[in-house]
Amino acid sequence: MSFQAYLDNIETKTGLTPRQFIELAAEKGYDDPSVKAGVIVDWLKADYDLGRGHAMALVHVIKKGPQIDAKHVGTDGVHRDETDTLWLDGVATKPA
Repeated sequence: MSFQAYLDNIETKTGLTPRQFIELAAEKGYDDPSVKAGVIVDWLKADYDLGRGHAMALVHVIKKGPQIDAKHVGTDGVHRDETDTLWLDGVATKPA
């Protein structure tokens, strides 16, 4: 599953876009670099019933923004993506 697919699936399950999760995390202070990933994963599990893989995708965008490693772009691997920039504003507004 691509990184973007993880984010799209999270939106389908929760009704919240990745950008909305970034805002919620900031309200809780989870965008602070000192906050460990496990704290965020625990929050996402407790409040949104997200599994570890999906939660870690959100941890990435909360901590690092939409850029991902270009090594996954255009490959045929399991975690391949079309671009090194993730779309955070929802499936409905994603460019074709």
